[in-house]
Amino acid sequence: MVKAQHPEGKQTARFHPDNPHQGRYDFARLCQVCAELNPYVSVNRFGSQTIDFHDADAVKTLNKALLMQCYGISFWDIPAGYLCPPIPGRADYIHHLSDLLATDNAGVVPKGRKITGLDIGVGANGIYPIIGCRTFGWQFVGTDIDPIALNTVNLMVQTNPTLRGQIECRLQTDSRNIFRQVIKPADRFDFTLCNPPFHSSPQAAEAGNRRKLRNLGKPASSAKLNFGGQSNELWCDGGELAFLKRMITQSREYSQQCYLFSALVSKHENIIQLKRVLKNSGARRVRVVNMSQGMKVSRLLIWTFLSEAEQFSWRELHWGDK
Repeated sequence: MVKAQHPEGKQTARFHPDNPHQGRYDFARLCQVCAELNPYVSVNRFGSQTIDFHDADAVKTLNKALLMQCYGISFWDIPAGYLCPPIPGRADYIHHLSDLLATDNAGVVPKGRKITGLDIGVGANGIYPIIGCRTFGWQFVGTDIDPIALNTVNLMVQTNPTLRGQIECRLQTDSRNIFRQVIKPADRFDFTLCNPPFHSSPQAAEAGNRRKLRNLGKPASSAKLNFGGQSNELWCDGGELAFLKRMITQSREYSQQCYLFSALVSKHENIIQLKRVLKNSGARRVRVVNMSQGMKVSRLLIWTFLSEAEQFSWRELHWGDK
């Protein structure tokens, strides 16, 4: 793993070695590909170029520049107030998933449209499908309970020729369901991914952001999430643990339609309980991968209900050269 640099010079996170977002951001290059970023760039106390990472507009414009520079995206935008995630951390998830697929494929990452992923809670940013499509040529289905979010992703797909025909959006009309209604009988997904809601209530989300601001030496009165986020993106009843327990339980119904299920787990203490739920649900294989998500450490939880023989048959049928 390679240590990534905080914009002010501190080493903070260890990214996957194939993650293109290593080290400091090259703001000079980013401004060349996205002139809109120029007004937000300044020189910090270390003499390095940076932006104000507490400015939501600056962060969104940085994301746009990164997508243009690293993934060839010509248009990307999200409505005000929607989640604007850190791209390096999202790229790490995709690269760790590619490692897991490669482990089962003689060390070779299966690429191209024959590989299809399901993004649970794709949001308005569409980051996971964009990175997966542009890095490995994978296809994606993105689901969400918010039609505005899906309309935004559809607009990005239509506007970027490199994404057309590779990302499909499906509306989940029942927030209690995670897979039901959005997985069709003929669907076969090589992996699912999800960044679940972290908090248990709006009050918990606000309190968490105030703690973050205090730790950064910012006034708590300015508690405004620089990365945005709608309520369904940030919190749900029971928080992360309840959401993931429900996901695991419901995933059993689609055990023959998905090769691997996966989700981010932010709280280390949740892993033991989730492993217990997976065992009781009949999961055949469970793995936990430690990874960095920007400036914090997360865990990638992966499971499958397929036997070794069923996994082999899946790879022969779906991953082989056609």
